[in-house]
Amino acid sequence: QVQLVESGGGLVQAGGSLRLSCAVSGGSVSRNDMGWYRQAPGKQRDFVARSTRGGWTNYADSVKGRFTISRDNAKNTATLQMNALKPEDTGVYYCHAKDLLGVNYWGQGTQVTVSS
Repeated sequence: QVQLVESGGGLVQAGGSLRLSCAVSGGSVSRNDMGWYRQAPGKQRDFVARSTRGGWTNYADSVKGRFTISRDNAKNTATLQMNALKPEDTGVYYCHAKDLLGVNYWGQGTQVTVSS
């Protein structure tokens, strides 16, 4: 059973940076597609970024050029580097993994708040 634990959220001023980490246990990052989603208050959970096991990445249009997803197979972690943060980036950020069987896993989420 894959378990995901996010860390690195917090409060930051607009224009600042945060780095989110997702620690993976019970499975190997190298065998999973890894991703990040976010949910603003009162809204649905939206896609942010994805890194496939084959090395392909893609991003939501709203974060392109500002966010970078990466993975460290040795540490079994996935990270989301967020730069030039905007108030509209505020929300709970969730780490996501999909294994070789197509099973989805979610972390518990970490709060990111960007003040104007």
